[in-house]
Amino acid sequence: MKACLIELPAATPEGVFLARYTENGLAKLDFPTANRAWKIAASGRPTPQILRWHRVTTAALLRVLTGRVPRNLPPMDWTGTTDFQQSVWRQMLKLGPGQTLSYGEIAAAIGKTRAVRAVGGACGANPIPVLVPCHRVLAAHGRLGGFSGGLDWKRRLLAREGLEF
Repeated sequence: MKACLIELPAATPEGVFLARYTENGLAKLDFPTANRAWKIAASGRPTPQILRWHRVTTAALLRVLTGRVPRNLPPMDWTGTTDFQQSVWRQMLKLGPGQTLSYGEIAAAIGKTRAVRAVGGACGANPIPVLVPCHRVLAAHGRLGGFSGGLDWKRRLLAREGLEF
């Protein structure tokens, strides 16, 4: 796991997400949890660049949570992940609100038709859910499949995009 430099809270009407940044960009985004102790990582204060990225992250998060396309995204730091995972995540970034693909369709889109289960694994390993929209990837026959934030979050996000399950 990559070392995260700075942790910052991203307040939304849905709760407070935790964004983690390295010097290369947003490395992780965690769903709201109860009783989280907020702190800045011991490595120091956020740089002006990280604060800019955090403003972009928070604005993007607010837009996605209301079913809209983010105007901008911060740079993503996927250091320590595989090329395959990154190809899956880049493909997910092409999905707009209300658009879904199955794990098999993602596998085909990245030229790895036999890697359906691996696509599911990459979705589950997505360190930046909501902004890298793994909630828009479904199992075969339009079933919900899994979601790192839980199926309630997946249903809620898809419903805001006009899709009911």
